[in-house]
Amino acid sequence: MPLNTRMRLIPFLLCWMSGTALAAGLQPLVVSPDLVRSPKAAASPASAPGAVTAGAPAAASRPVPAQAAPDVKPPAEGRAAQTQPAPASPPAQAEQARRRPAPEAAALPAGSTSVKALRILGARSIELVADGDAELQRDDMVLTADRVTYREPIDEAVAEGNVELRQGEDSIAGPKATMVVGESTGTFESPAYELTRQRQPNLTGEEVRTVSGRGQADLLRLEGENQYRLENATWSTCQASDPDWYIKARELDLDYDREVGTARNGSIVFMDVPILWMPWAEFPLTARRQSGLLPPTFGSSNKTGADLAVPYYWNIAPNYDATITPRFMSRRGVQIGGEFRYLGETYRGESRVEWMPKDRLAGEERTLASIQHEQRITPSLYGSLDLNSVSDDRYFEDLSSRIGVASRVNLLRQGQLVYRGSSWWNAVIRAQSYQTLNPDEESRNVAPYRRLPQILVKGQRPDLPGGLSASFSTEYVKFAHPDADRNKDEGTRFVAYPQLALPLAGAAWFVTPKAGLHYTSYDIDRSPLTATQRSSITRSAPIFSVDSGLFFEREATIFGGDYLQTLEPRLYYLRVPSRDQADIPNFDTSRFDVGFAQMFSENRFSGSDRIGDANDLTAALTTRFIDSGSGVERLRAMIGQRYYFSDQKVYLYNEDELRDAGRGTEVLLGLGGRISREFSLNSYLQYNTETSRTERANFNLRYQPDYAKVLNISYRYAPELRIAENLVGLEDVDVSGQWPLGRGWYGVGRVTHSLLENRVTEAIGGLEYNGGCWVFRVAVHRFAIERDDVSQSIYVQLELNDLAGIGSNPLNLLTRSVPGYGKINDSSADRVFGMD
Repeated sequence: MPLNTRMRLIPFLLCWMSGTALAAGLQPLVVSPDLVRSPKAAASPASAPGAVTAGAPAAASRPVPAQAAPDVKPPAEGRAAQTQPAPASPPAQAEQARRRPAPEAAALPAGSTSVKALRILGARSIELVADGDAELQRDDMVLTADRVTYREPIDEAVAEGNVELRQGEDSIAGPKATMVVGESTGTFESPAYELTRQRQPNLTGEEVRTVSGRGQADLLRLEGENQYRLENATWSTCQASDPDWYIKARELDLDYDREVGTARNGSIVFMDVPILWMPWAEFPLTARRQSGLLPPTFGSSNKTGADLAVPYYWNIAPNYDATITPRFMSRRGVQIGGEFRYLGETYRGESRVEWMPKDRLAGEERTLASIQHEQRITPSLYGSLDLNSVSDDRYFEDLSSRIGVASRVNLLRQGQLVYRGSSWWNAVIRAQSYQTLNPDEESRNVAPYRRLPQILVKGQRPDLPGGLSASFSTEYVKFAHPDADRNKDEGTRFVAYPQLALPLAGAAWFVTPKAGLHYTSYDIDRSPLTATQRSSITRSAPIFSVDSGLFFEREATIFGGDYLQTLEPRLYYLRVPSRDQADIPNFDTSRFDVGFAQMFSENRFSGSDRIGDANDLTAALTTRFIDSGSGVERLRAMIGQRYYFSDQKVYLYNEDELRDAGRGTEVLLGLGGRISREFSLNSYLQYNTETSRTERANFNLRYQPDYAKVLNISYRYAPELRIAENLVGLEDVDVSGQWPLGRGWYGVGRVTHSLLENRVTEAIGGLEYNGGCWVFRVAVHRFAIERDDVSQSIYVQLELNDLAGIGSNPLNLLTRSVPGYGKINDSSADRVFGMD
């Protein structure tokens, strides 16, 4: 026999010897017709019993089937002729994988292997060839194909023709695959795949949901459980076989342990057009955070010009992260921003910095710094720090495109400790100051007083003998001001306010008499403007009140609906004698707006520098209509009136605030509720019977028939509105809404028109398009802090669901500006935080 012929026989001889040795002592398997798939069974592979089943658990990582015959040949009845379909194209394979029902996993012992087919050939412990609707199953992994060759000694399966691998909700389809079953390694040729995982909530109240990534590749390598490496591949979260957007990469790694994908030499393709080239990029597979470059944000405004930011997100640890953001503004220059966040068992916080070496318009360096920290020092002791600073007065006006930020005036700088001594008392020590900005040189903002320090002790005991309830509050604070050398007094204030109440209540009534003594002591360092006034002042003001009310209920039928109607009359009497307070500086006091809540309060002033004198009776009546089926408050109507038995003498800014006895009263009206499923109303009116004038009016009507369909109209009127000492007045109309325009398009906008100044103070107009797995948004924003100081900006964003938002994000602007605004996709892809 020639040498080369003998060499060819050696492998066959070794296989025969190993198969015989492995089969020694085992019972031969007799394959009867009912153990072989019939042509009818081929239509339902999951329901037909298998021809060969491994009954023993795997040893190590290579399961060893038992009960296999040395030579298995099915009877002639099982050899049904089958037409082998041609290998499908990758898109067709993906569609076939989605439509083919998942095989039902048989009840096998863990680690066992089952092989089923129309025809099975081979030798036990060497090689089995399953031909015709072949299926190989182990645990929750099912491999189906036209033909499967299983080599038991190396635990290798070779599948050919309409191959599909399913495990859980994952599926991979292709013309041919080779894999080591136990190790989850191998290759797929020209695969179409769909891999699904659960996305855990990032925010409180967010629900768990599934995120599926789909795509095609020239080659897919299985590199262990949850590890995939692909060549010339695509990936997208779109449902369609022809996705609107996808990541295309020369090399694509999908790591479902870390839930991170890595693309090399790739790009993002949108509508068949590459829109972003990525030489190397990591992206979230389930919208979870990970380190890497985030999509750039860009926009434009008249203050900054073209505005481009390219943030880098650094996921340092599960409880630490940072974002570094270079920002280019065509009119001003380059800015570097950074934000760091952290969270521990006893602490949390974030810090933020922004630095611009030189602003080309302002001609100077510009900076921002912000630190917020909270710390639980002991179970009873808490601490916090809140520090904010900018380099100049116009920082926010020049560099921000949001009215809420651009109009900031006072930046808080505060540190405090809170001690909870028990369930009924606590103490606070605080140091507080502000950086006050003055962007308008003609109108100087007055800085608030600094509290250096402030000590507060408060307590309440509702369980005293005889049903009594006691409470107390004390304060020591030292006030300082940067204008002390000109016109601002400084000094210390001590306050003690003990109270005693006797709450009496029944099922349909309550009466609460209360008495207290408000003691205040001042030690004042007078400014040159008030140098002749007293420097030491004490004030004691007894405060007595009685609060009472009744509750009535009845069932009512209105317009065919069943309701529970309530009637709630309430009386509140307040007596506070007048005290001379003209010499007391105003450190931290302002006057409350009159409202239903304020009508039942003990003091018409906030703070402790003014104790309002009172001999008043407030009467109010409230009725509610509550839907008997749903419990929704359909309608709420309120009316209240205050009667003055004595002339008021204590005021804050001018005597116009005072009310005279018997000459006039304030009448308050309120009407609101969820009138129907679509309409809700909230309105308020304050009328002065002495002057026969309406002093305050608010009206808000909302029509919201469905999600992302809302229209709002509101009217605000307050001609006597004051900001500090300045009478500013207010009267404006506000219209906003979001509405579908058809074919996936939505319109959104808001217009606020000042009737007092006859000008538009804020306007927003935008369009949104929901493409199913992507959303496009464009919004234009215009606002004017002053008549001649107008800011205009434009936002353009393409949001790819569960991947990223490309462009400038207008969501915060739209959510703040349009009450009831609904995000038209449920993805939260913008991972850039703290961007203003």
